[in-house]
Amino acid sequence: MLNLANPAAAFRWWRLPVDGVGLARMEFIISNTVKIHPMALVHYENLKDTVAKKKIAEFTQGYENKSDYFVEQLSRGLSRIAAVFYPKPVILRMSDFKTNEYAGLLGGQEFEPYEENPMIGFRGASRYDSDRYREGFSLECKAIKLLREKMGFENVIVMIPFCRTPQEADRVLTLMAKNGLTRGANGLQVYVMGEIPSNVILAEEFAEYFDGFSIGSNDLTQLTLGVDRDSEELASVFDEANPAVVWMIEALIERAHKAGAKVGLCGQAPSNNPVFARLLVKAGIDSISVTPDSVISVKKHVAGAEKEMGIGSGLSS
Repeated sequence: MLNLANPAAAFRWWRLPVDGVGLARMEFIISNTVKIHPMALVHYENLKDTVAKKKIAEFTQGYENKSDYFVEQLSRGLSRIAAVFYPKPVILRMSDFKTNEYAGLLGGQEFEPYEENPMIGFRGASRYDSDRYREGFSLECKAIKLLREKMGFENVIVMIPFCRTPQEADRVLTLMAKNGLTRGANGLQVYVMGEIPSNVILAEEFAEYFDGFSIGSNDLTQLTLGVDRDSEELASVFDEANPAVVWMIEALIERAHKAGAKVGLCGQAPSNNPVFARLLVKAGIDSISVTPDSVISVKKHVAGAEKEMGIGSGLSS
């Protein structure tokens, strides 16, 4: 499967022999098309930043309700990815900006706290049912509901990032349902990123709330080894093939499968390391999602591993 962020890339790479999109990043469309913090649209009248308020007014000309701008622009951008691969699945991750990135959106400064380490701070599922962002997440849900039910792209699967506990999962799914996105209704599947050690340790409990896991190997490596993935000083320590990380991946696949949930992986490790791709196949991974430039090489690695194991046709994606 493909990792995609830019909708234009979907039209460029649609001929690739893949089984859909394993990771579509909502953030690209928000930062490049919408450009406005959703909470700044919800609370437009009360914005203190006059410069941001003026720019937001220009962007949202013609919208009586400023929030409708976010819903419409986001759903349009996402539809370009969903349409290209229809009816193949498109796994769409809900927003996963860090606080410093959210603050960079128009009007964002007023709604974001300062954090010393945003990478492990107020991000992902923790935001969605918080007072600081609950209304913003509701707009994201409305965009997905429009995408699936009005535009007809029922191939879209929703994915929740950085979900730390099963209790958090329960709160997010409850909030989604309040906004018209009920897991199981109209065929809606909901996945979770498997990128925190707690997702592995409590895999069976998380599987009660989600239909599948998508292993985020970058964050899982970061949190397993205690290494900031952006640190140049520690770059030599950051290794997705480290035995501790491999154990995490294998354990999640085994536990999730026992609980009846699917497991995929989205990351560069299979592209850079043929041995890693073979490891995933032997561990029973259901899908591997990579960047377009890596598709053919990874397919070859997967086919080789399947041939060694005597499974598949050798042409699996």
